Amino acid sequence: QVQLVESGGGVVQPGGSLRLSCAASGRTDNMMSMAWFRQAPGKEREFVGGISWRGNSIHGEPVRGRFLISGDISNTVYLQMNALKPEDTAVYYCAAEFSGRFGSSKYGDFEFWGQGTQVTVSS
Repeated sequence: QVQLVESGGGVVQPGGSLRLSCAASGRTDNMMSMAWFRQAPGKEREFVGGISWRGNSIHGEPVRGRFLISGDISNTVYLQMNALKPEDTAVYYCAAEFSGRFGSSKYGDFEFWGQGTQVTVSS
């Protein structure tokens, strides 16, 4: 199994930037894809972005143009967050799956999850 550990969360003012990291260890191979999800209190878990073994990436509509997922998923994946808004406040989770089919934005398709890191956007 793969182990995922998120870091980099914190408090930032609206319009600011923050970079989250997800470190992967254990099973990592070319069937793997990774993603970032977020969940605010009282809301459904929401897709933020995904990245394939080859480095292809996709981003969810609410963050497109502001956030960027990047990195080498056999080691560390990043979520660069720019132009942050109060509505971006949530627990951000790193997730992985091994179907070999990159492109899912459904949290039920991801088998492995990190513990999450809190991001709070407030003045």
